[in-house]
Amino acid sequence: MKQVSPSATLKLTAKAKEMKAKGLPVVNFGAGEPDFDTPDPVKEEGARALRAGFTKYTPTSGIPELREAVRKKFEEDQGLKYSAENVVISCGAKHSLYNLIQVLCDPGDEVIVPSPYWVSYPEMVRLAGGKPVFAQTSQNESFRLTAEELKKALTSRTKILILNSPSNPTGGILEEKDLRALADLVVKHDLVCISDEIYEYYIYNGLKHVSIASLGEEIKKRTFVVNGASKSYSMTGLRIGYLAGDAEVVKKIGILQDHSTSNPSSVSQKMAVAALALPKSYRAGVRDLFQKRSVLMQSLFQRAKGFKPFKPEGAFYIFCDIEKTGLSSERLCERLLEEANVAVIPGKSFGSDRHARFSFACGEKDIEEGMRRVIDWSEKNVK
Repeated sequence: MKQVSPSATLKLTAKAKEMKAKGLPVVNFGAGEPDFDTPDPVKEEGARALRAGFTKYTPTSGIPELREAVRKKFEEDQGLKYSAENVVISCGAKHSLYNLIQVLCDPGDEVIVPSPYWVSYPEMVRLAGGKPVFAQTSQNESFRLTAEELKKALTSRTKILILNSPSNPTGGILEEKDLRALADLVVKHDLVCISDEIYEYYIYNGLKHVSIASLGEEIKKRTFVVNGASKSYSMTGLRIGYLAGDAEVVKKIGILQDHSTSNPSSVSQKMAVAALALPKSYRAGVRDLFQKRSVLMQSLFQRAKGFKPFKPEGAFYIFCDIEKTGLSSERLCERLLEEANVAVIPGKSFGSDRHARFSFACGEKDIEEGMRRVIDWSEKNVK
């Protein structure tokens, strides 16, 4: 635990909520969760489950109908054919990732993490006794991991490659051509790939989500696809994640859950079944809403001195180059919170101290007010 850092995103979000509770007019651009409510059919299924007394233990790896719904989801959305024994349900996608790394990673194994990265990847690797190795990406290249950068990071100890597309924090995606080049190296070097696709439904500008596991049987055998209900259906607190992959590893994850968390929440599992049954038009409507917010925030950034935003291709974040402000990412975020009552996450937490992450998972009025404050602050403080 001495090697592990606390989550900066959760820490700053908690501070912003504390300030708001004290009556301060904080606009929160730090949130990693949609601002809209859980869909009514999902809530109604939860109420039915409670009334029916569905509050007891379930199978550790998930109720059969949810595993079947996940199996069906992968086949319909990505053309990935799994059986129920390839699927395990966990307490959120974060839990799915943690369990995977615990099961796959031996002490001393190296795990390649494209940088910038989601804050918990390297900490999960360290908690398993592994060593995170960072493969650099750049804003000029749309934060896409190239085969050349992956090759530079490979050693004889490399065991796992973690991919996150669409990406938190960058909003970048990996297109099919990028994934094919990476898949060739994964197969050639007999690596395991963990593909975190939690933001898959939020892709903009006509771009398409592609799962690396869909690019052939050889890469599929080596890939574990991770997803969940949190981001797509605004079920963050209900804690349902899932993954699909090699049946033997899935079985081991079930054993790990046997001796750690037991089953995910029974009622939440029933709600997830209802969420996965929602029509595709629901997800398309939410995507369009986020795209509209993305365009609004980008347009307002044009008036902020010292900020160079990356145009997001997916997820609900704008990763912004702040080098011209002359401040470190932590200092900038401290000052924005203290002086402008705007909560933003420092890029240092994600592996880039020259960036800050702005979430547009909030209403348009909040975006307009929060960006007005950022613009005013920049006019006074950036040369």
